[in-house]
Amino acid sequence: MQMLYDSESFVVVHMLPDVLVPVPVADAAEPVPQLARHGFQIVDKRSGKELYLDGSWAEMFQQKILAWQRDAPTQEEVEETLDRYTGLAQNPVVVH
Repeated sequence: MQMLYDSESFVVVHMLPDVLVPVPVADAAEPVPQLARHGFQIVDKRSGKELYLDGSWAEMFQQKILAWQRDAPTQEEVEETLDRYTGLAQNPVVVH
């Protein structure tokens, strides 16, 4: 887990797989490795909701982050981009 962004309005965390764990398959002689996947958690502090991007959504978001690293956007530009994802946030933030 790596925190990428933290402001008054948003937090973005890159969730990385710890270990590639083999998954047993009934017809296979040996366990089949599980696909290592990563994702991004975006927390909207204003609404107290979060969303998790994985798969193709995570890949698209990662392209946006790579562009930010090249272009060094302003905080306002980053916040505007993250604000576009807030409509997808359905899960309330729960602290364990």
